Amino acid sequence: MGPLQGLKVIEMAGIGPGPFCAMMLADMGADVIRLDRADAVGAPGERNPNFEVLNRGRPSIALDLKRQEAIELVLRLVDGADVLIEGFRPGVMERLGLGPEHCAVRNPRLVYGRMTGWGQTGPLAQSAGHDINYIALSGALHAIGRRGEAPVPPLNLVGDFGGGSMYMLFGILCALWERERSGQGQVVDAAILDGAISLSSFLFGAFARGAWTDRRGTNLLDGGRPWYDCYETADGGHVSVGPIEPKFYAQLLDMVGLGGEVLPAQNDPQGWDTLQARLAELFRTKTRAEWSALLENTDACFAAVLSAEEAPDHPQNKARGNFIEINGVRQPAPTPRFSRTQSGKPGPAARAGQHTTEALLRWGVPGGTVETLLRDKVAVQAPA
Repeated sequence: MGPLQGLKVIEMAGIGPGPFCAMMLADMGADVIRLDRADAVGAPGERNPNFEVLNRGRPSIALDLKRQEAIELVLRLVDGADVLIEGFRPGVMERLGLGPEHCAVRNPRLVYGRMTGWGQTGPLAQSAGHDINYIALSGALHAIGRRGEAPVPPLNLVGDFGGGSMYMLFGILCALWERERSGQGQVVDAAILDGAISLSSFLFGAFARGAWTDRRGTNLLDGGRPWYDCYETADGGHVSVGPIEPKFYAQLLDMVGLGGEVLPAQNDPQGWDTLQARLAELFRTKTRAEWSALLENTDACFAAVLSAEEAPDHPQNKARGNFIEINGVRQPAPTPRFSRTQSGKPGPAARAGQHTTEALLRWGVPGGTVETLLRDKVAVQAPA
């Protein structure tokens, strides 16, 4: 089920943004197989796959990529694939004999997705890094945090998943669309740094026109406005308010009982500290639930700040079906939604090598070849 039904994808197992990209493709109906390392099968400390949400919905094949037979098998799988995704440092796939040039010889229509932090080129291309480092060079991290305090890492949402996975997905789908006209595949160079910079387009535009400063916590969307911020409640919870528009701001003041109070004008910078102190004082007078009962379902631009434990139980998320349960683990549902080709419920995440035999047969590898690969330990089938 799903709009990508029939699309065949090879995923070279990795961490973070690569698996999330593959999960999104599988969620939308693509036939994705994950190629794990043979030594990952039954490895000490192997985690319960039910909690590996990013690995859901696709089978795992375990291969010893140090063996030439395994490389030849991957190239055989490439013959029938539409997309290959890899997240290694530049040059690793080439050294394995699985680089874009090797694969294009076998399948000129293949879209070859390459996920890195810094990109395939540039002075940092071979350097190790993580989300926090990539967004540090993008300009985004500097902008996130309170006035007078250090930058705050926004989880790994801006870099790994926003700047990385989503731009990889966008690039893959663009390349597939172009392939419909040219008949040719191509390489998608998706760098987390590049994507995080692109995500910051609004920030750079606002900065260029003088509507944004490089002083953290002093701008419209970074907590620098008292009417676009989070406030503590009487029970230690927090609520968010964001009525940027004057009519919504007026409604917020009326509903919280400040409509008749003499306060600084909404857009008077000289009064923002006073206004912020007054709102902080006010929101500490009721619990989060009390404020929610008063302000939800209005135009006051309000929402309670929910934890990961609480979010699935909110009525809006329940109504939208935003969370599902797979093998007892509650997790985000596939999104977006489609009117005709709705995606189904994903299958659980697999252990490394759990589907080696089954998946190779399904992808057209003859049974006798599979038996030989398993006997020679080129491929490994995890025990049931």
